Amino acid sequence: MTEHATQQRRAVDRVVTAHRQTEGGGFVVRRPFPTAGLDNLDPFLLFDEMGPTEYAPGGAIGAPDHPHRGFETVTYLLDGAMEHRDSTGAHGVIRPGAVQWMTAGCGVVHSEMPTDQIQRDGGRVHGFQIWVNLRAADKMTPPRYQGFEADEFASRTLAGGGRLRVIAGDIDGVEGPVNTTSPVTYGHVTLAAGDRVDWDVPAGHTAFVHVFEGAANVNGTDAADGQLVLLSREEGTISVTATGHAEALLLAGEPLREPIARYGPFVMNSRQEIVTAFEDFEAGRLGTIPAAGSGVIRD
Repeated sequence: MTEHATQQRRAVDRVVTAHRQTEGGGFVVRRPFPTAGLDNLDPFLLFDEMGPTEYAPGGAIGAPDHPHRGFETVTYLLDGAMEHRDSTGAHGVIRPGAVQWMTAGCGVVHSEMPTDQIQRDGGRVHGFQIWVNLRAADKMTPPRYQGFEADEFASRTLAGGGRLRVIAGDIDGVEGPVNTTSPVTYGHVTLAAGDRVDWDVPAGHTAFVHVFEGAANVNGTDAADGQLVLLSREEGTISVTATGHAEALLLAGEPLREPIARYGPFVMNSRQEIVTAFEDFEAGRLGTIPAAGSGVIRD
């Protein structure tokens, strides 16, 4: 019997099935939260699966210029190519396997649009966007952009079979390169039938497994494509075993346990802070995106 098999396992809190809705310039996402029944999973504010969508030539869409304040946006792309621009002058092209981790902090205007090639020729686009809350003390920090190519992420074959990539934090001794503002873990596992990953998360941290292809069993609970398994915050191991081919994301973070005031693109701690954010945006204090051809190129 393995060491993990003898350890206590976290209880499953619930299984959440993602629903489809339209976001940004009209692209369809699968969203397990926020919903009417589940507002957030502290510190995570939003989880969207973008696609997979096959765009015809000239049909690709994205998220044109829009503001953010008070949290971080994380984009992980599996297929396609998206171009990021923001009011700090940062510019990056997100390709398959790449990640953009943007700390909006005190405020930023950014856009995420299909590249010229995708817009011209069409193609498959598939990825994820997650919003991570910032502590009150960090909400007005200067904006920061981190962009990483696919080959910058450590990966390994698991002892239980399958493949693990780590974007942030530490899973099974594999560390991700992203410098997170608060403790966050983000991994991606690819499993064949019977493969297993055992994941130790610090006690008290929020943790969930999102299956986005195939099917898996998470600590004794079955989950299919499009389902998120939320675990309790008690101490214990999380075991994910594929019941067929499975692709899943592993996410965990330290809860902030602070008031959340959110409206549209802003997430603060009070209603007045939201009002101020809108006033600052309308007054142009969050800046504008420089014209193409200027700024810091990170592609």
